[in-house]
Amino acid sequence: MSDNNVNLLRRKDAATPRGVGVMAPFFVSRAENSELWDVEGRRFIDFAGGIAVLNTGHRHPRVVEAVKAQLDAFTHSAYQIVPYEAYVRLAERLNRLTPGAFAKKTTFFSTGAEAIENAVKIARSATGRSGIIAFSGGFHGRTMMGLALTGKVVPYKAGFGPFPPEVYHVPFPIALHGISVEDTLRAFQNLFKADIEPKRVAAILIEPVQGEGGFYVAPPELMRSLRKLCDEHGILLIADEVQTGFARTGKWFAMDHHDVHPDLIVTAKSLAGGFPLSAVTGRAEVMDAPEPGGLGGTYAGNPLAIAAANAVLDIIEDEGLVKRANELGDVLRIKLEGLKAKVPQMAEVRGLGAMLAVEFCQPGGHTPDTEFTKVVKARALEKGLMLLTCGVYSNVIRFLFPLTVPEPVFKEGLSILESALTG
Repeated sequence: MSDNNVNLLRRKDAATPRGVGVMAPFFVSRAENSELWDVEGRRFIDFAGGIAVLNTGHRHPRVVEAVKAQLDAFTHSAYQIVPYEAYVRLAERLNRLTPGAFAKKTTFFSTGAEAIENAVKIARSATGRSGIIAFSGGFHGRTMMGLALTGKVVPYKAGFGPFPPEVYHVPFPIALHGISVEDTLRAFQNLFKADIEPKRVAAILIEPVQGEGGFYVAPPELMRSLRKLCDEHGILLIADEVQTGFARTGKWFAMDHHDVHPDLIVTAKSLAGGFPLSAVTGRAEVMDAPEPGGLGGTYAGNPLAIAAANAVLDIIEDEGLVKRANELGDVLRIKLEGLKAKVPQMAEVRGLGAMLAVEFCQPGGHTPDTEFTKVVKARALEKGLMLLTCGVYSNVIRFLFPLTVPEPVFKEGLSILESALTG
């Protein structure tokens, strides 16, 4: 059977469930840095980055080299059966790089959702409490606990309940939609009066920049207030940096933009440059709370992914990707702001570093314009530019291009973006 896109789509629909939503009507054949080609040879510029996984681009030569070398040595031992030095070295590096000048420890898993689940386990073990507070609009994975923590029903939670108990949500402050930091803090106080007493809360979980929720940036005053609230009641603060980590926001981690630190930080996605790896890093005494055997997993900290991650950290340092994230983000922001007069649906451009988004509302108001957002994404894809949407109303386009994108390719992508926005 021919391997053209039409035939492959037919085979996909027959062999795989519709619950796995697929954006592109084509199949990838090969990829390099910020570009990919489908099975029919058509080229696309990738501003999606595998959903924030490819800060260092597709197939970075140093990642490929590191994985090949590890492949020649061994591919699996199960770290908790026979450990290996590269795992320990990567843990040491994350302990140094993550925010907070205190003793830390790190453990590795395979996916962001798995790391979130284990962060909850660690927090509950360390505090002896069970309650977890998360935020509306937040996304924390597709496992049952991840879904309980997630603050968006369709498509993630619809039809899958009931979910694990003792998970509570408060509104995330969004100035564009009239939700202030004061509103959020008031919701905490109402929660403590109506639903759960603070001494039963193990942790507050927050994305410093909401990912699937719409790229809303947590205000500094919110982070300071959460830190104060946690310290007052013995609650742990967990930062979900699955999407924000590893130079995306113009710093190593989004929490580096704040003058307070989390007790635990969860990372994944761009940690290993396309290989499945996640981590929980946190205060040493908190991380040591679970008994031996309480943490782990057969594939947790896979040697190939660990090798890739050590290479990724080298690349970010050696190629100055933290600085480049800010440079690329500045160019994109200027481009988008300059188009506002031509695109009345553009309600707000926001983000940190190269983690930027544009929200579309019906002209003259704040009513989400989901249809226009779909049109822009479809126009861009037809012209060869891959974009992702997000937001509770799917009315936000987010930008997750590799930070290694060559200048000519980046400019070409921006040109297509302008054409898609202006019709």
